[in-house]
Amino acid sequence: MSSTIKPSARPEPFAGDRTTDPAPAPPPRRYGRRVALMMLASGWSANQFSALLGAYRTEMGLSESAVTGLFAVYVIGLIPGLLTGGPLADRCGRRPVALLALVVNLLSTCLLMAGSAATWCLLPGRFLTGLGAGALLAAGSAWVKELSSPPYDPTTSPGTAAKRSGMFVSAGFASGGLIASLIAQWAPYPMLTAYLPHLVLAIGAGAAAYGAPESRPARTRPTEGAAPAAPETFARARFWRSVLPVAPWVFAAPTIGFVTLPGLVDGGMAGWQTVYAGVATAVVPGAGLVVQPLARHLATRHRLANGVAGLLVIAAGLTCAAPAAAAEQPWLALAAAAILGAGYGLTLSFGLTEVAALAPRAHLARLTSLFWTLAYTGMFTPYALAALFSAGLGVPALLGAGAGLAVLVCAVFGLLNRYGR
Repeated sequence: MSSTIKPSARPEPFAGDRTTDPAPAPPPRRYGRRVALMMLASGWSANQFSALLGAYRTEMGLSESAVTGLFAVYVIGLIPGLLTGGPLADRCGRRPVALLALVVNLLSTCLLMAGSAATWCLLPGRFLTGLGAGALLAAGSAWVKELSSPPYDPTTSPGTAAKRSGMFVSAGFASGGLIASLIAQWAPYPMLTAYLPHLVLAIGAGAAAYGAPESRPARTRPTEGAAPAAPETFARARFWRSVLPVAPWVFAAPTIGFVTLPGLVDGGMAGWQTVYAGVATAVVPGAGLVVQPLARHLATRHRLANGVAGLLVIAAGLTCAAPAAAAEQPWLALAAAAILGAGYGLTLSFGLTEVAALAPRAHLARLTSLFWTLAYTGMFTPYALAALFSAGLGVPALLGAGAGLAVLVCAVFGLLNRYGR
């Protein structure tokens, strides 16, 4: 049987065609957005518990130290998830690691729901929330970025592809905390029903992402005796001088906005503390999403502009937070939280874009996980502030000192990168 096809006949797709025509049958642009829904679910799961901290104290009688410890357990699980998820995604592929992380994310929410009846379930639930979120951030960010770039999506700009995962995570941060707090305020069995929306979202996100292809580049065996490529060595140096100074502020700013400030100013809001905390968790990442057009504009003007602007905006937010804490003004605290959220959005945009520009494709997930790990060290800021406050230092003075530190770091950041192209 001849394999020749007449010019007038429309060839049928078969395996041989796929090797020469890589375009998939569905519109390529769908993949990046579908996988990004997993990042939305990850952000939702992280902040749904943060908005319920007050409810766990009032509804279940947990002590302040127990609630604070449960919040910290998330970070303890997050770090190994990030550090192992990135290398695994580079070695085994983005798709299997991200989907497995989503399953862990679902399991963690089920354990938190069981915690309404058996308190001991809260500890492993929070640990698995961090573990799944860390692996999903590492593998999923790389998967989203690659599926949002050519050849899968030739219509998306490199900057948008790099930041898409961060934007969906921020949307999850904003919506998860707010929805959970509203359910906890008015729905029956709040410590159970507040987690139901995440179950629906995570299952839907997994179904949407399941058909997306693997995007990890094929691994090539290096030439024997070959020296490391110079661009990768330079990229590593540039990473430490440009990303490292900014990364911890990515989450230091929002955690001050929705963890520290609400506890300082909600004394006069009896009965509404949970809703106020939920609004704060929505305002901070919501402001981070609002500033994304500005972030795109700044990025076109100068590579480092988002980093500089983000640090200065965070300094302004801390400056506004100091009098809000001193006067215990909830609305001024929300304004400060919004400014801190804008700084979060600018610094996150800078970090993800810079990492995508620096990392070789074969190591994108690994370098992305390193960035997220450095960023999440900022989540210990509320505990540092609480410890210093217990030592006798006033919170307004500490927030003012934080503003000065942000300006100092911005100056050092500018000097370190003054001659970098």
